[in-house]
Amino acid sequence: MSVFPEQLMYTVDHEWVLFEKDNTALIGITEHAQESLGDITFIELPVVGDSFQKGDPFGVVESVKAASDLYLPVDGEVSAINEELESAPELVNRDPYKSGWIIKILVHDPEQTDGLMNASDYATHVG
Repeated sequence: MSVFPEQLMYTVDHEWVLFEKDNTALIGITEHAQESLGDITFIELPVVGDSFQKGDPFGVVESVKAASDLYLPVDGEVSAINEELESAPELVNRDPYKSGWIIKILVHDPEQTDGLMNASDYATHVG
């Protein structure tokens, strides 16, 4: 049974976003997504300074089962990447909401939350 922390917002594509006080946000994939993918073997990360629009692919998660694009939930500029994932992509399997975060972004428009779901709505979405 997947867990969906209440403080996060979720996308239909199974990314999560944690908005922070300084117009930054952490982005990762949900527990449901990592369970569906199976053992994660590689994560293609963007470069710090790259900018993306909401819905743009910003990376790829590869597993023993499949490869899946990662989509940015809001407009932003990459301010940090989780460098630990380069040598330990399995962190996403072990702890998708903490040590398995993927990128940190500077959010261009903090009010841009259309299409994001709260934990309850996401739980319903994944059924």
